[in-house]
Amino acid sequence: MTSTFTKKIERETRPWGEYFVIDQGECFKVKRITVYPGGRLSLQYHNYRSEHWTIVSGIGSVKIGKKNIIVGPNESIYVEKKEIHSIENMEINELVLIEVQVGKILEENDIVRISDIYGRL
Repeated sequence: MTSTFTKKIERETRPWGEYFVIDQGECFKVKRITVYPGGRLSLQYHNYRSEHWTIVSGIGSVKIGKKNIIVGPNESIYVEKKEIHSIENMEINELVLIEVQVGKILEENDIVRISDIYGRL
């Protein structure tokens, strides 16, 4: 017997692109994030969660701590709690990544922005 599970997916739009939550539980959340060409997430950190990013398509320029890293499909980055980080799409195609958040607080209010090209400080 085959069953079909349907779930309404709500997209959240941001100046840099969009995301939607794929799954979540008590101490984890999984997002599909699309960064539009030229888009950049704010330079930020989180007090209560770590993040694992896996690139699905496109090329991203990641700032993590004092390092700058170029990542592409099937590559991943681990962002420790309280570590300063950002990702930018400098290509002409969309950058798509899967983000797995793990921690006590998994809400957007755990974003501490250091700088932001869209003025969201």
